[in-house]
Amino acid sequence: MARRPAAVRYVVLFLGALIFLFPFYYMLIGSLQSEPDTSIGGAFPTSGLTFGNYADINSRVDLVGSLINSGVFTGGVLLCTVVFGVLAGYALARLQFRGRGTLFALVLLVQVIPFQLLLVPLYVLIVRGYGLADSYLGMILPFAINTTAVFVFRQFFLQLPDDLFAAARLDGAGELRILRSVALPLVRPALLTAVLLTFIGPWNEFLWPFLITKQADMQPLAVSLANYISNVSSRAANPFGAILAGACVLAAPAVALFIAFQRQFTSTDIGSGVKG
Repeated sequence: MARRPAAVRYVVLFLGALIFLFPFYYMLIGSLQSEPDTSIGGAFPTSGLTFGNYADINSRVDLVGSLINSGVFTGGVLLCTVVFGVLAGYALARLQFRGRGTLFALVLLVQVIPFQLLLVPLYVLIVRGYGLADSYLGMILPFAINTTAVFVFRQFFLQLPDDLFAAARLDGAGELRILRSVALPLVRPALLTAVLLTFIGPWNEFLWPFLITKQADMQPLAVSLANYISNVSSRAANPFGAILAGACVLAAPAVALFIAFQRQFTSTDIGSGVKG
C-alpha cells in the first residue's frame, strides 16, 4: 500500500513534465515542417520534416556573426553583473558603514522600476552624453549592474557564519582576501543563479541594441531574428515554420546553459568551516 502513493506521485510529476515540455517539442517540430500545419495532428507529423526553414534563415541572416555579437554583448553583461554584484552584495551584507540600510532600500526600489521607463534618459546619456552609439560598450553599460544579482549575493553572504569572517580577520586577512578565499567558494549556487538569471535578459534583449546600433554587422541574434520575423518570414515558403525556427535558434543557447548547470543548483554546506 505504501508504494501506491509514491507511484501516483511519479505519474503526476511525469504528466506535469510532459505538459511543461510540450511547447518546446511543438516549437521544434513546427520549425522542421515543410508546410504549415497548425492542427493538433501537426504536432505528430509522419513525414515532411526538413531543415529548410533554418536554411532560409541562414541565407537571410548572418547567424554566425549574430551569435558572436550576442556572445560579446551577453558575456560583457555577465562579467559586469558578477563582478559588481559580488562586490556590492558583500559590502551590503558584511561591511558596516553609515547608510547601508538606506542603500539597500534603494537597491530594492530600483527593481520595481520597469526598464522601459528608463529607455529615453539612458539613450540620451549613452548616445549623446558618452558618444557610445554603434559600440558594444554602449549596449553593455545599461545592464552592467543588476540589482537582482546584488540582492541574491547579499542574501547568500548573510547566511555565512560570522565565525568564518572573524577567524579570517584574526589571521590578518583583508576584506578582499576574505571575499576571495572564504566567501566566494561557499556561494557557488548564488553565482550560478545570478549567471542564469542575467543571461536570459541580455540574450533575449532586442529593443536596446536596436536603438544603439542600426549596423547589421553589430546587431545581436535577437535583433537579427526580430527583423527577419517581422520583415522577411512572411515571404518564406512556410512563414509559420520560419518563425518557430527563429524561436528555436534563439532559445537553444539558454536551454543548453540551463541543462549544463542544473545539477549545480544544490545547497552548499555553508557551515562546514565552523567547528562544533
